Amino acid sequence: MPFLMLREVLVFCYLAIFKIVFNVFKLCPLQNKVAFVISFEENIINLYREMNNENLPLKKVIICNNLVSREFQMELKNTPIIPFKISNIFNWLFAIYNLSTSRIIIIDNYYAFLSAIEFKKYVECIQLWHAAGALKEFGLRDRSVRFRTKNAQQRFKKVYKKFNKIVVGSEEMAKIFMDSFGVQSLNILRTGIPRTDFFYEKKKAESFLIQDNPDFKSKKIILYAPTYRDGLLKNEKIHLDIKKMYQELKDDFILLIKMHPAVKTNINYEALYPNFIYDYSSYKRVNELLLIADCLITDYSSIPFEYSLLKKPMIFFPYDLDNYRNQRGLIDNYEHIVPGI
Repeated sequence: MPFLMLREVLVFCYLAIFKIVFNVFKLCPLQNKVAFVISFEENIINLYREMNNENLPLKKVIICNNLVSREFQMELKNTPIIPFKISNIFNWLFAIYNLSTSRIIIIDNYYAFLSAIEFKKYVECIQLWHAAGALKEFGLRDRSVRFRTKNAQQRFKKVYKKFNKIVVGSEEMAKIFMDSFGVQSLNILRTGIPRTDFFYEKKKAESFLIQDNPDFKSKKIILYAPTYRDGLLKNEKIHLDIKKMYQELKDDFILLIKMHPAVKTNINYEALYPNFIYDYSSYKRVNELLLIADCLITDYSSIPFEYSLLKKPMIFFPYDLDNYRNQRGLIDNYEHIVPGI
């Protein structure tokens, strides 16, 4: 509890400063500009391409939480990419300036700063969620929310109220977002998710990745891509029985590991199991990994929704099913709904 209170104090102070700076920059005139605030690349890059194809008369700026891939940087060309970290005060101020002067804000995640600011009258804030589907609960349906302070819970609701539109890929996801964010049907854009364009256009990444490693061509590929878990330690081991997998499968298979971007591990599995394990956790283009994988192992991630388009086998490894269901929440009948053993 003391830790939660301290965190709330720090968040309150940060958001108070953010609000002051934002309101100062809000005195500047609005520009015909779209600001992408992103944690992930794949939705935004497809939307960016389409905007260019349509020759939309909009300036563009990318505001990012994490480092973006080299391929992403090359494709963006002259579009500014601004790291959104207070450790670099110039970039932080420049990011807020662009947020306060853009007519369209497109975001792909939860951002607490939305709770502290008010956009100008004609600004639209569009939520383009980074996942195509949902097996686990999120937003207001996330069971861990009940352990947060009342101030935190109010902050969540203020953030969700800022979404003028939420892009979804199905009517089922529309219902989930309405419940998770407490919004109405009129806030939902039923257009499909840009990140799945990759599969419908049948783009090929095999040659690029196979050139990176010849083993990808000579052996079958298993991709292990688990979801995020609260409190995962840096040195925590992966729960697969990798030793046994290595003994049984090393001659015919390789194992690609793609941990969630928010999860880090200091264990060098590649060194422990050479020519069998390849750690692609820092690789940004997860769809390309899905394309070359012969089988996917996952748990509560949204990745199966994209992988199902390829009609390849999936194995679900929910080693902490009961605990995860109680702490975070899952869709009803998870064991019967998932399309794999």
